[in-house]
Amino acid sequence: MNGLRISKGVERGQPFEIEADGEKITAYEGETVAAALMAAGKLTTNQTPKRNESRGMCCGIGLCYSCIMVIDGVPNTRACQTMARPGTRVETQKGLQR
Repeated sequence: MNGLRISKGVERGQPFEIEADGEKITAYEGETVAAALMAAGKLTTNQTPKRNESRGMCCGIGLCYSCIMVIDGVPNTRACQTMARPGTRVETQKGLQR
């Protein structure tokens, strides 16, 4: 395994870096931002507005909005529906941003 990624029997595209809360992590062509974050062990995508409780990916198909993050400066973006691209900048979202 490469981090938390399964490597046996899996063909991946080219690796590249994205930035998550100021830290460089590896992503691969064809991965979503959420998949790259989870593989790097980063499970928190946002914090609740009232209690600042950590939240992360839940459904993985874009229905629950539990994985919203600030991606490339755009708040409330679903990480499970956003493809990672070289240079993508991701930030943990604090509360409801508008």
